[in-house]
Amino acid sequence: MEPVNLTQISNFFLLGFSEKPELQPLIFGLFLSMYLITVVGNLLIILAVSSDYHLHTPMYFFLFNLSLLDICVTSTTIPKMLVNIQTQNKAITYAGCITETYLFILFAGLDVFLLTVMAYDRFVAICHPLHYTVIMNPQLCGLLVLICWIINVLHAFLHSLMALRLSFCMDVEIPHFFCELNQLIKLACSDTFPNNMAMYFGAVLVVGGPFVGILYSYSKIVSCIHGMSSAQGKYKAFSTCASHLSVVLLFYGTILGVYLSSAATQSSHSAGTASVLYTVVTPMLNPFIYSLRNKDIKQALKTFFVKKTTNWSVVLRLQMCPCLQSQTV
Repeated sequence: MEPVNLTQISNFFLLGFSEKPELQPLIFGLFLSMYLITVVGNLLIILAVSSDYHLHTPMYFFLFNLSLLDICVTSTTIPKMLVNIQTQNKAITYAGCITETYLFILFAGLDVFLLTVMAYDRFVAICHPLHYTVIMNPQLCGLLVLICWIINVLHAFLHSLMALRLSFCMDVEIPHFFCELNQLIKLACSDTFPNNMAMYFGAVLVVGGPFVGILYSYSKIVSCIHGMSSAQGKYKAFSTCASHLSVVLLFYGTILGVYLSSAATQSSHSAGTASVLYTVVTPMLNPFIYSLRNKDIKQALKTFFVKKTTNWSVVLRLQMCPCLQSQTV
């Protein structure tokens, strides 16, 4: 089939998970619930960190950014899928598809880089505790986040530009719930070798490189903990990085599971279903992992809501006073 000019392609079609009408309400309700839990959970962490000056530390600064990115990742893909299910229209414009691809690559890559920065933060806190405040100063923390943004903005921009050069056949159905780069490349009728090479190189740079950095940081952390003589000191050191390690294992474990399952089944629908693990489930679970055993987050939220409740009750009483006075007169 001859490729058509890009200007003739107005829409792609996201096939999603199932074409059975009876399953659409179930899928809609499930993903709407997960999306709301993700947004609310991560907003609570953002609220806790921003409202309590005791949490204005490097660790919570990075956690603030991670929660913000988790909201962005899910907001890039889920709302459009929910709208398509509700309107029973699977179309997404060509410009919308390229934009969705760009934003997903950007925010997912930032997630990975930020996890690496957080691993370095834990390495400094455990292995160099006396110099922690000097090393992890606000300027360095801001610089690390800025570098993460610059690298991933350029990385996502490169893939988007290379996707624009692709020509597509008339079959523009994407067996996924969002415009994933790999699926776009598979649909192209033109030469995709440069795109595939850029995608593999990007995967090594954005996923493999940070993973090596995380492994190196934790190898040093384990060595440092092993050298501690106090059992209480070991437990305290491990507890400071337990949440981050859980998130890293969840994130990389789900990504590995997705690509192993897709390689085994060779099914795009199976890969789309499995990708829900790292695109939706992981951002949803992150707030629970970081807050369930974190007394600082719980205390900050409790203090915030107690203050708000007290302020609201005072305002209501003041508003009711004129009414009460007029009634007595």
